[in-house]
Amino acid sequence: MNDIKQELLAEQTFADQIQKTFKTAGVRVIRKRRIEVVMRADLIPPYLTHAKNQHNFEHLSHISCVDWLEEGHFELVYILWSYTMEMQLIVKCRIPRHTPQFTSIQNIWEHAGTYEREIHEMYGITFAGNDNLGDFLLEDWEGPPPMRRDFDTVKYSEENFKDRMDARQDAQNVRETITKRSGEDMPDFAKPYSLR
Repeated sequence: MNDIKQELLAEQTFADQIQKTFKTAGVRVIRKRRIEVVMRADLIPPYLTHAKNQHNFEHLSHISCVDWLEEGHFELVYILWSYTMEMQLIVKCRIPRHTPQFTSIQNIWEHAGTYEREIHEMYGITFAGNDNLGDFLLEDWEGPPPMRRDFDTVKYSEENFKDRMDARQDAQNVRETITKRSGEDMPDFAKPYSLR
């Protein structure tokens, strides 16, 4: 047990520093070189600024989102890396699903705006301060945010792409024609992925 504590001493020391400064945060060492911080949404921008400027987490690796549908929240996950400390910091907060709004952090890392655009489009979260939340990946999309867990993909497809749904049968016919002409059957490993 002491070997594990000794091995994670740098991580635990840093986790203790975070806890001392941001007393309401939940901080835990996940494993070597990885710490998780869970805090109130209003503390995220000041904490990310603090992590970048005071602890050299100069690289924002990613921002992602988790839809906690049953609990009525979205969870924003900020993944940072410090080249100096060689450590990853995962910072999380939850925001209400019924008012999906948050503060942009592109003033801390300019490229955060790209992640915010994607999350806005896929989950419907608005980021105050990011004026570029228009079409990004889903050009001319008129439906609800497609990554929300209550989005019904089949229903949406049937309502909006009925003409294309019928084309699936044509694709099957083409495959059968090619199979008959070539005399080769589809390999077993590919059968579960066929359009049948």
